Amino acid sequence: MAVLKGLMKLLTSLLVMALGLGAGAFWWVQEPLDTRQATLDLSIEPGTSPKAIAQAVADAGAQTSPTLLYAWFRLSGQSRQMRAGSYEIAPGTTPQRLLNMLVRGEESLRTVTIVEGWNWQQVRQALAKANNLKPDSRALADDALMAQLGRPGVVPEGRFYPDTYSYAKGASDLAVLQRAMKSMDKHLQQAWDARQAGVSVKSLEEALTLASIVEKETGKGADRPLISGVFNNRLRIGMRLQTDPTVIYGLGEAFDGNLRRIHLQTDNPWNTYTRAGLPPTPIAMPGKAALLAAVQPAKTSALYFVAKGDGSSHFSATLDEHNRAVNRYQRGIKTVQD
Repeated sequence: MAVLKGLMKLLTSLLVMALGLGAGAFWWVQEPLDTRQATLDLSIEPGTSPKAIAQAVADAGAQTSPTLLYAWFRLSGQSRQMRAGSYEIAPGTTPQRLLNMLVRGEESLRTVTIVEGWNWQQVRQALAKANNLKPDSRALADDALMAQLGRPGVVPEGRFYPDTYSYAKGASDLAVLQRAMKSMDKHLQQAWDARQAGVSVKSLEEALTLASIVEKETGKGADRPLISGVFNNRLRIGMRLQTDPTVIYGLGEAFDGNLRRIHLQTDNPWNTYTRAGLPPTPIAMPGKAALLAAVQPAKTSALYFVAKGDGSSHFSATLDEHNRAVNRYQRGIKTVQD
């Protein structure tokens, strides 16, 4: 009997201890980790074990026991569901919140935006300024960069779809470019599949180039199909495009903001005043609307257009009408200097 009483007493003590430990554990997982009021960076590589993840949290600067944290991961039953990635442990993060974040893969993301109408150099500059984006492309010349992306011999101009791209802290800018390139491939193909019968551009490449010109010429979105209509008409009858943005693109860094008559008369591959047809490459990154306009031009007899000063354009079918429109909308405005 005495033995039985002793055994019961021991079991009761163990039960009380277990309940106490359970209550303590519940309290601990709900208490914020001590990060010394700083946001900590936590990088988890693929294949990292739960025990190593617990140690990585402590190594990142959290004032906690890796052993206790590892025990929590194991007891949760979710230790094998934690995902690799780049995370931030903000002040106030509890072990419970940390586990949820790792299981859900809630990485700390940044964004970089490619703007419609930007040229390749502007895209490069945006990537270089992006927060916590690894600049793997910085030392690469254009041809080497495109080879890295799996497009050797392809120029980068026009190849990256304008959009806002999210990335994990420390991600490579090449990964962002890869996504932007694939997105452009998709949108270009979708536009091409929806092209009108008899459109003047005869290939995906020509459609991309024309779309980039439409993008640069458009001040008001509703005018895109009409501007494309003008260029499609000119291409169909063999008339030179005579579009200033291509000349400006060909000048590159030599362009100082003033387009002069000498620039229009000086031949280069992108001068559509001196050369017929489309230029050899796109001149910017066209968006979805410009891609569609290039292959779905408005049905118009117009061969000319001129900016009205409010972002829109006036369209004319004859040179006389165009000259009158120039006198009306640009009287006193010098667009080309002698």
